[in-house]
Amino acid sequence: MRVGCLRLFLCAAALLGATAACAQSYDRAAVRMFVALSKRPDPLARYQYLQTIKPELSVANQGLAAQMSAFALSELGLYSRAVLEFPLRMEPVPGLILPEAQAWQAEDALDVIAREAASRRIVMINEVHHNAQTRALTLQLLPRLRAAGFTHLAIEALGNDPDLTERGYPLRSSGTEYLQEPLYGEIVRQGIRLGFILVPYDDDSAAGNTQARESGQARNLYDRVFAKDPQARLVVAAGYAHVDKAIGRLGRARPMAMALAELTGVDPLSVDQAQFVEAQRNGEDDYQLLTARFPSDVPEVLVDRTSGRPWSAAPKLYDISVISPRSLTLGALGAAEVDDPVHGRYRILNSGMQMATQAFVAFNDMQRPAWLTLGGQRRSYPIDTRLCREQIPCVVEAHYVGEPDLATPADIYAFLKPTSSTKLYLRPGRYRLLARSDQGRTLSQTVVDVAGP
Repeated sequence: MRVGCLRLFLCAAALLGATAACAQSYDRAAVRMFVALSKRPDPLARYQYLQTIKPELSVANQGLAAQMSAFALSELGLYSRAVLEFPLRMEPVPGLILPEAQAWQAEDALDVIAREAASRRIVMINEVHHNAQTRALTLQLLPRLRAAGFTHLAIEALGNDPDLTERGYPLRSSGTEYLQEPLYGEIVRQGIRLGFILVPYDDDSAAGNTQARESGQARNLYDRVFAKDPQARLVVAAGYAHVDKAIGRLGRARPMAMALAELTGVDPLSVDQAQFVEAQRNGEDDYQLLTARFPSDVPEVLVDRTSGRPWSAAPKLYDISVISPRSLTLGALGAAEVDDPVHGRYRILNSGMQMATQAFVAFNDMQRPAWLTLGGQRRSYPIDTRLCREQIPCVVEAHYVGEPDLATPADIYAFLKPTSSTKLYLRPGRYRLLARSDQGRTLSQTVVDVAGP
């Protein structure tokens, strides 16, 4: 089993916090599932396998399978379906009183984080691994942080790839399966392009031991960055509670950010995206209440109207709470209704109607979320199943011309049913569109130009 697979699958439950850390034991059926997944590096193969075995699994293992399916769906560009497949909701912050508009105002998260980072040595930004929307903010922040003088970019999913910087793009072998997701690949490319020194920092030897992993990550960051360059300024892309500066969300474990602060004597700026991110289309949790109170089309941070201080839902753990915009609504997709060949037309999708939910998923996969434009940096390019030569399921990958098939694509989309159409989102430039079957066979290949504004 590859190290990347081992870390991804056996530590996957750590995202649920202390109640399901890596030290959790699994029954034989779960272990068999993990082993089978490790032999299927292709995300479409993993997704198909999981759909096949899911009905035979216990309730607990069906939850694990849903989580693994969400990872695969994200890597296939089916971002909305990934969120709906595994609607992860973090534990509510105890005793939290939500901000009111009279005292707080919403500002673009990019502006607030860049402003707060200006005087800091370390900035840590977390993500929700199966929700690539949380990677878009990190990607868009990189130019601002580099311009502010940050020198190193540490990326959790990176492995040992000594040729990465010279090559300029990640391969499937450059780290864990997370790197197969296009936004993660763009973070790596952007970091290289901007002149960051890239730093892999995860502790492969600590699988199964949460504290050992947190301590190992912190030690790696110290040894690979500050021990070599005491004046370095570091950006860390991490998952979930790794960025916490105190004990809490990982049970008794001391998080990586806390350990690194002790090693360096530097207080990091910790930015949390996991607490207030969309997990379902409706409901009345803290996320839904906040986005109703402070509506926005971009990730936002609440700022005290008097002091200018950014809001944190858990200030002992992290400094800034980011509230992600809603994307699982027809309005967020720029559409008011949907035609579905099976279920008909729906103008307002009612969560109590199973048919409407199915129609929503079908539509939402074709009309991809608006955040994929990256604030206008990427243009839409229409594609349909004609690229697949009538072979379904089919994956269409957009590769930068000059990069091989094994490079992380600039965008990707998996057609799971015939006569479908959608859009890829790409920066202006030239791309090689590669359509392949679920067996990996090339179905078509063409070079296209994406025009600028």
